[in-house]
Amino acid sequence: LLLLLLSAAGAEPELRFRPPAEAPVRLFTEPELARYDGHQEGQPIYLAVKGVVFDVTSGKEFYGKGAPYNALVGKDATRGVAKMSLDPADLTHDTAGLTEEELKSLDDIFNNVYKAKYPIVGYTSRRILNEDGSPNLDFKPEDQPHFSIKDEF
Repeated sequence: LLLLLLSAAGAEPELRFRPPAEAPVRLFTEPELARYDGHQEGQPIYLAVKGVVFDVTSGKEFYGKGAPYNALVGKDATRGVAKMSLDPADLTHDTAGLTEEELKSLDDIFNNVYKAKYPIVGYTSRRILNEDGSPNLDFKPEDQPHFSIKDEF
């Protein structure tokens, strides 16, 4: 019994609360997301695809100031990713009118590049809010086109 008590006394107490390993995700408005466009030294670089905000800072050579894909960051560039386009008209969240091939490309890049390589730091407010900022009562993640919430966590 003494041996059991001594070994238990030397053991660390079990923590009931464990802090998250990563920073919690947050909701970004368009102006907030625009602050993370790679132009400010020391600031993280964020890119949203399908309303999911990724920290692409580790790919600074691709997404940082003056880098080839800098036009994609600081915004939801879903359409541009789907079309593989850096045209300013395509740098939007809007997927209306995309072809089946572009939608498949979007899903492939979303899953095999962004989700596989970069941490999720938040979501765009557009996913759950109306344009006026009020809650979108009809929003259901599982009903969003080309979106599966179970795969994001």
